[in-house]
Amino acid sequence: MTPSTTFLSCDWGTTAFRLRLVERETLKILAEESSKEGNAATAEAWQQAGQPAKQRVAFYLAVVRQHIQQLEAAVGTALAGVPVVISGMASSTIGMAELPYKPLPFAVDGSDLLTKTIAPTADFPHPVLLISGVQSDDDVMRGEEVQLVGCGFENTPEEQLFLHPGTHAKHVTVQNGQATALKTYMTGEFFALLSTKSILAASVEEGGKLAEGRHQQWFAQGVLESQQANLLHNAFLVRTNDLFRKNSKPENYFYLSGLLIGGECHELLGHLPAGIVLAGEPALVELYGAALRVLGIAHKCPVTTKTAQEVTLNGQWVVLKQHLGTLPTM
Repeated sequence: MTPSTTFLSCDWGTTAFRLRLVERETLKILAEESSKEGNAATAEAWQQAGQPAKQRVAFYLAVVRQHIQQLEAAVGTALAGVPVVISGMASSTIGMAELPYKPLPFAVDGSDLLTKTIAPTADFPHPVLLISGVQSDDDVMRGEEVQLVGCGFENTPEEQLFLHPGTHAKHVTVQNGQATALKTYMTGEFFALLSTKSILAASVEEGGKLAEGRHQQWFAQGVLESQQANLLHNAFLVRTNDLFRKNSKPENYFYLSGLLIGGECHELLGHLPAGIVLAGEPALVELYGAALRVLGIAHKCPVTTKTAQEVTLNGQWVVLKQHLGTLPTM
């Protein structure tokens, strides 16, 4: 295990931090650490510390260093010199160093993404590659652009779709080796608000899997009904389903999920891509895959599924390889 055979993958979101020691040749994870030290919490800690602005990067890297030390203990060897590639919100206003967004289009091989290199120091003996996000005229993303690169889209004139489910789901059009259009859907955030903060909270209950009981039936019903009526009306049916004992609270949970995911995917019916790469956390990929089948979309264009971990590691490594010759050293 040497700096030339491994890299450190840092996926640093708003609310979560994940660091992995990765073997370059196989992308095998050799050790992993995670915490709730997302960029929002780190930014708050930075403000409370009252340090000068020039110390901001070092403050954030100290968080990374603590986790690297835990990885070193796990693998039983020092990792000095191993490069760190960071994607996600670390390049945002709440991150270690704000970088401008790369305007669309961008190459799906990651060759023209905006990046920043940070030289190693005595306190942080690792070269750092920080990857910025992407913007259209009216939309943005940070982190998902690396996952798109990790999907390995072919250079073809046919329109492909990168679909990343999550708190803020992303739909990115890919054509001729370029990501050309971007739409964000607040599906996950709306679901969280409706299921925990609204009047519907008392009518839903998280638990169980899609394949269990009548969950799939109620999820499919939600997807289909999302195509037939306004969401603002359909959402109240979650309340009356419970009130009239039409279904259980866990079934209602999947019904509400179907309503929102079905609503998000509705536009695809009018503009089908030649293929869809559905990449994200397994539980969400399962739900979105089911919705695409219920709507008949999966029967009209191929849907390829990938995990968020797979495309994140692959995308980070693709971008890092392009910068290995120019990374600063001590």
